[in-house]
Amino acid sequence: MATLQVISLPSRWVESAIAASVVLAALNNLFPLVQGKRWVVAFAFGLIHGFGFASVLTDLGLPQSALLLALVGFNLGVEIGQLAIVSVFLPLAYAMRRTRFYRSAVVTFGSGLIVLIATVWLVERVFDLTIFSVSA
Repeated sequence: MATLQVISLPSRWVESAIAASVVLAALNNLFPLVQGKRWVVAFAFGLIHGFGFASVLTDLGLPQSALLLALVGFNLGVEIGQLAIVSVFLPLAYAMRRTRFYRSAVVTFGSGLIVLIATVWLVERVFDLTIFSVSA
């Protein structure tokens, strides 16, 4: 719907919602906030992230007829990339799941770092600030 511009949301709202979803997901690793019905939260996060993908594709200036196919291709590329990362990480995580290193360094420190980075991102988007600048 967003790619076809039936629904159009301001990019700051979408980016803020994406950042908030990342904060919530990382916090959920540290303090179980979402109990049961996790699929509903995952579905909602997917919709939010889909608006972000659609916004990026719309900003490319592609012809309307190419947008839907571009979105499908983009999403397939993202999913294949995620599957590649998970196929490498999951066996390692499963093997180390009971170790102190995994619980403290990977889960606790990693989730805390993600909360910190995503919170900065959220503050930047909500308040239209530039806290950290990335230059090429």
